[in-house]
Amino acid sequence: MSATRIGFIGTGIMGSHMARRLAQAGFAVSAWNRSPGKAEALELFGVAVAAEAAEAARYADVVIAMLSSGPVCDEVLFGADAVADAMSPGSMLVVMSSIPVETARRQWELAVQRNIRYVDAPVSGGEKGADEGTLAIMAGAEADTIDALKPVFAPLGRVTHVGPAGAGSLAKLANQLIVASNICAVAEALLLAERGGADPARVREALLGGFADSTVFRQHGRRMIEADFAPGGPAKYQIKDTGTALAFAASLGLTLPVATEVDLIFRGLVDNGGGDLDHSAAIVELRRINFR
Repeated sequence: MSATRIGFIGTGIMGSHMARRLAQAGFAVSAWNRSPGKAEALELFGVAVAAEAAEAARYADVVIAMLSSGPVCDEVLFGADAVADAMSPGSMLVVMSSIPVETARRQWELAVQRNIRYVDAPVSGGEKGADEGTLAIMAGAEADTIDALKPVFAPLGRVTHVGPAGAGSLAKLANQLIVASNICAVAEALLLAERGGADPARVREALLGGFADSTVFRQHGRRMIEADFAPGGPAKYQIKDTGTALAFAASLGLTLPVATEVDLIFRGLVDNGGGDLDHSAAIVELRRINFR
């Protein structure tokens, strides 16, 4: 599989690390990004830079998309000058963006019409996971397709086959609800400690290793205490995920009260100018709510 040619579409905060790791693992990687400078920075690692997205896909065995949203994926992959139209029959299209379940299922149908094997494989782990190759990859496709892609996924993280096309996106929605709710719970707990007169940093230290501990508590709790809100996962993307989850839940006749409140907190953060801050800045919105 080391001779596999990979077209990488979207080299933003996470995609740049992922494309780099694939090149360092010995794959022939051709990358495209709407802002060319982000792709050109990868030339140092042996990544070829394509002028157009379709160019990166034309001779690829596997095309990986790491774009910002479902509509952007639709436009780049299946719109005018479509990436999918440049792909060879029998090649594989792996969409690792966070997209709605319905979008993944529709894209699978479009890929099948072109004799392309489609996988929706969103990830969790943020920029740190992308940089270190420790992403959790939730993959929806036929089992044999996932097996064929395991050498490609290996430099990126740990892949789990969760079901047919669309199941990866559904697993990611579940992940995002857990993460978003955990961030808000940590923010509330640290705000309570702060307002009550305790040292939030010492409270965080005291709770490490107990039932309240988690990756979110360790990483984002520290961000909240240090007011380090440089975006790893921008808040504007968090509301995309919570909104998508709530819409899909409504289509199933489900009411998710916790997710509804969490979504409102992040929407308040974005509406008040915090859209480009890391989602750990939920504590900023909670302060605004309490002390305005």
